[in-house]
Amino acid sequence: MNQVVITGTGLFTPEHAIDNDALVASFNAWVDAENAHHAEAIAAGEREPLAHSSSEFIVKASGIHSRYVLDAEGILDPSRMRPKLRERGNDEPSIQCEMGVKAAGEALEAAGVAAGDIDLVIVGCSNLERPYPAVAVELQAALGAGGYAFDMNVACSSATFAIETAANAIRAGSARRALVVNPEICSAHLNFRDRDSHFIFGDACTAIVLESDAVASAETRFEILGTRLVTRFSNAIRNNAGFLNRVTDADPRAVDKLFVQEGRRVFKEVCPMVAALITDHLASLELAGDDLSRLWLHQANRHMNDLIARRVLGHEPSEAQAPIILDRYANTSSAGSIIAFHLHRADLAAGDTGVICSFGAGYSAGSVVVRRA
Repeated sequence: MNQVVITGTGLFTPEHAIDNDALVASFNAWVDAENAHHAEAIAAGEREPLAHSSSEFIVKASGIHSRYVLDAEGILDPSRMRPKLRERGNDEPSIQCEMGVKAAGEALEAAGVAAGDIDLVIVGCSNLERPYPAVAVELQAALGAGGYAFDMNVACSSATFAIETAANAIRAGSARRALVVNPEICSAHLNFRDRDSHFIFGDACTAIVLESDAVASAETRFEILGTRLVTRFSNAIRNNAGFLNRVTDADPRAVDKLFVQEGRRVFKEVCPMVAALITDHLASLELAGDDLSRLWLHQANRHMNDLIARRVLGHEPSEAQAPIILDRYANTSSAGSIIAFHLHRADLAAGDTGVICSFGAGYSAGSVVVRRA
């Protein structure tokens, strides 16, 4: 069985950033307009007034200070409050393909691998731009990659699930090199008029090159010691946007078809599940929390990351042990843990061990244990 190594990563960050103050100003302007419009019903007690948001509330609830988005103008317009992205023609690159090319280019360069030497391309993300043709096949063609390609969706766990899938293909010998790409346009599935969630998401794209150790040439590589996945059905995080909306006569623009979650329930149910997944996975490899130099956790909520890290490590994590990037990127779904890995691994020495872990809707969670070679 072939040993699998990670030899390169890439990151595409959109040029537009929205800090909490700007997001709150837009939200509160919309709230004021709505409350004024329904002033009589509110005065008669027939309707509750909408509450303002605040930067302090956002930081306390999530640890998020800012986020990168593909379009800020549409989001910050109180009359629109959603990104304004140009529809691409069939002969133009799709938005996710364009993002993927940029992130993949950096990953391939870091690995010292030509696109033509890639045998497998997997695009994994929480929302795909279209059902078919697969964005992965489009990206494969745009890069000039070989082999085969396909899309997959396991929401926020798409990256770790794709890593295991790619690693298994390399282990089995059906591929020598694989490219995993996570183009997340999370701002498009977010209801920016929901006080409890309008601040959660940002946009980004990550890419990872995995190779058989026998063919890898990169000086810096991370050996994959093991992968483990888990799913458990829950409605606590849900997105009902889909192709059946039009045939059920549901309004595809309705806010109840966008991202919704029961935040407190998610916190209570997901944190123990993820901590147990990592701890059990480590034990199966004859490792423990004390053996870890780094935890690259899913970047959704600072409180969740801190709790999971404490349970796995057995003590309060330092910023170095469990790096946080959600403060400036927000929740980028499947890309989050990969951004953390991309930005916070260069200081590790040979033999240092870490865990890449993502978790989210499904519920789903994936654990990838790596060691710097």
